[in-house]
Amino acid sequence: MKTLTLTESKAADSSLIKQTFPVSGMTCAACASSVESILSHTEGVMQASVNFASNSVWVEYDAKLSPADLQNAIRAIGYDLLVDTEDPAAAQQEMQQKHYADVKQRTIWSALLTLPVFVLGMFFMEWEPGRWISMALSVPVLFYFGRSFFIHAWKQARHARANMDTLVALSTGIAFLFSFFNTLFPGFWHARGIHPHVYYEAATVIITFISLGKLLEERAKSNTSSALKKLMGLQPKTLKAIIDGQEQEIPIASVQKGYRVVVRPGEKIPVDGTVVSGNSFVDESMITGEPVPVEKTSGQQVFAGTINQKGSFQFEAEKVGGETLLAQIIQMVQEAQGSKAPVQKLVDKIAGIFVPVVLLISIATFATWMLLGGDDAFTHALLTSVAVLVIACPCALGLATPTAIMVGVGKGAENNILIKDAESLELGHRVNAIVLDKTGTITKGKPEVTDIVWESTEAGDHARGVLLGMEAQSEHPLAEAVVRRLQADGIRPAIIKGFNSLTGQGVEASDEAGERYFVGNSQLLQERNIALTTELEQQSRQWQDQVKTVVFFANEQQVLAVVAIADQLKPSSKAAIARLKQMGVSVYMLTGDNRQTAAAVAAQVGVTDFKAEVLPADKAEFIKQLQAEGKLVAMVGDGINDSHALAQADVSIAMGQGSDIAMDVAKMTLITSDLKSIPKALQLSRKTVFGIKQNLFWAFIYNAIGIPIAAGLLYPVNGFLLDPMIAGAAMAFSSVSVVANSLRLKASKLS
Repeated sequence: MKTLTLTESKAADSSLIKQTFPVSGMTCAACASSVESILSHTEGVMQASVNFASNSVWVEYDAKLSPADLQNAIRAIGYDLLVDTEDPAAAQQEMQQKHYADVKQRTIWSALLTLPVFVLGMFFMEWEPGRWISMALSVPVLFYFGRSFFIHAWKQARHARANMDTLVALSTGIAFLFSFFNTLFPGFWHARGIHPHVYYEAATVIITFISLGKLLEERAKSNTSSALKKLMGLQPKTLKAIIDGQEQEIPIASVQKGYRVVVRPGEKIPVDGTVVSGNSFVDESMITGEPVPVEKTSGQQVFAGTINQKGSFQFEAEKVGGETLLAQIIQMVQEAQGSKAPVQKLVDKIAGIFVPVVLLISIATFATWMLLGGDDAFTHALLTSVAVLVIACPCALGLATPTAIMVGVGKGAENNILIKDAESLELGHRVNAIVLDKTGTITKGKPEVTDIVWESTEAGDHARGVLLGMEAQSEHPLAEAVVRRLQADGIRPAIIKGFNSLTGQGVEASDEAGERYFVGNSQLLQERNIALTTELEQQSRQWQDQVKTVVFFANEQQVLAVVAIADQLKPSSKAAIARLKQMGVSVYMLTGDNRQTAAAVAAQVGVTDFKAEVLPADKAEFIKQLQAEGKLVAMVGDGINDSHALAQADVSIAMGQGSDIAMDVAKMTLITSDLKSIPKALQLSRKTVFGIKQNLFWAFIYNAIGIPIAAGLLYPVNGFLLDPMIAGAAMAFSSVSVVANSLRLKASKLS
């Protein structure tokens, strides 16, 4: 199978190529925006969409262009495309792991070197040698381990832009240079009657804190490709095919349409095709989401990635490589992840305005003091302009969002909600439509015996033992539910003989005395003219109206028992859906099951909008339609078949007992199967976002008050000038207040 991390296909117009490339050098949403912008404006490129989470870009471009042309356009703004590699998926993964390891190493070293600088600056500020030690330790923190902030700030400046990196580079650079001058030339200030202070700890702490935030972001991003890797792992690497009359094991890449493929018990089906001989039950939950395996006989279709049960069969390969349904699911998941426009971080947006304003205030402060400062004009001009830059330090601004997010993530874990992506926690409060998968989400996802009615209350343990013995040998997936129920009732299996499977009807067998028994459907009763009492017939019809599967147990004369089997609702489903509606969220249900079953389940839990018999692509398309209507959509699912829809949704939530792939694609995972955790997750988002807004408010109030004072606004009134050292302390206090406000979330309750 051709890897789909690098997808390439001819569009309807054969002169256009669609291709996905790994991108290196992106460190923030603004970087992703720059890459997307430059590619979109490159001549010959129709569309470009950057996926910052996976460090990749999807491009639709004219065949006259070469990948090298695209690479040159990106290199011109300081980034790079990986185009010359045989395995882009592996190259991209290696690139992400290397970058994550690099960020981790830089953060650790920054923290180790910052600690002594912080101690010296806060507790031994008057110790003369401490200044030199702090300076020596600060140089590698800023200009080696923190060099990326300065590099990216320069890239942004070249394009007349500013973001958080600009603010970090500006504030730390000014703080270091001012401290460096004060360390080398303290006499300059002493001659003017001023004691020079240094601010190495402020510069290094900022670098370390912001680096920690980057590390947490990179760790989340490094896991984004695992879902695609697991989806690809669903297809076996080799298969057994009949070639020249002989069974041969060949690589999956060598299979061609028309090959006859052999599938044995427990094996994964390698490609799509049609059964030509044999029969079995196949687990198709990755496509339909339904837990009951489907019987496959001659003429029926099978799909790559689905799992054969106990039987054996042969099928003719019809779709191979990128044509299989599994390959299409992989491609749809990848495109859904990549199609989301990069979300420009709020702080980056703020910084884009804040940085130029602070710079202008600092320059205006310097100029004003030079003009009106009298004899000490230069001294006052320099001190006040530096104080403005120090007090406008981004620590409080930078901590406003990550501290609230970290507390929110911890609060979620306490309530069985694992949050992998901060963006989903930020978006959750705006969700106004939620799409629920039926099987495994609203229901338990596992067939269970709900009722057994015996023809006679005198039916003894022997009859029950025969039923258990027959179902224990049956290959039918529903037989397991009957076995579990009888074993739970303490029944022991009877010895049976002559077990035989009756295709499409059920099974038959004899007990030790030679009496013949049958387990199966109504067709089996009709074929053998087995009597069914009026009471049992009425009971079976009642269960069928409730969309339960009915199984009959009989001897050669009459039906001895009727068994009802169904996928039970989770106890919390109805209450959770009612709670979501109270919160003003529209609830929809999607399922691959038939309409009758879907309607029955929807009615029981109070869902009025539902769709049945939908495929994975249909689920994602339904979410697209809701998004086109202006709704912000959350998707809750548990199966492989939900992965495309989860990737498409604005907020994706996986059930913790579902498939690994669903959990990898989703940005939130509910550890418990209790659906009441969903409204709790949305409530947590609302509380977290409110905390972020409060933090930003306090950070700005602090700057709104502090910057004018630092500029010398009070000097004409009472002669007060803010010392840069006090400005640094005020900056530290603002950070403490932001952290303290975030911690208030821990005390709140979710209901």
